[in-house]
Amino acid sequence: MIKKIKFIIPVTLGIIGGYLYYYFIGCQRGCAITSNPYTSMIWGGIIGMLLTNFGNSKNSEANK
Repeated sequence: MIKKIKFIIPVTLGIIGGYLYYYFIGCQRGCAITSNPYTSMIWGGIIGMLLTNFGNSKNSEANK
């Protein structure tokens, strides 16, 4: 359960951050990511997911 929370919180914060970036900084046309709120939110969620370090765990074979 805690592992899911450690994944969900950064992704959610990334989505919120992506929307805030679109709202306050995004451009009206010509920008592939920031001209659309959904695209900006998806990229924010992806960045949040990458920051969770989801591939590494204490029990993985690579860490033994």
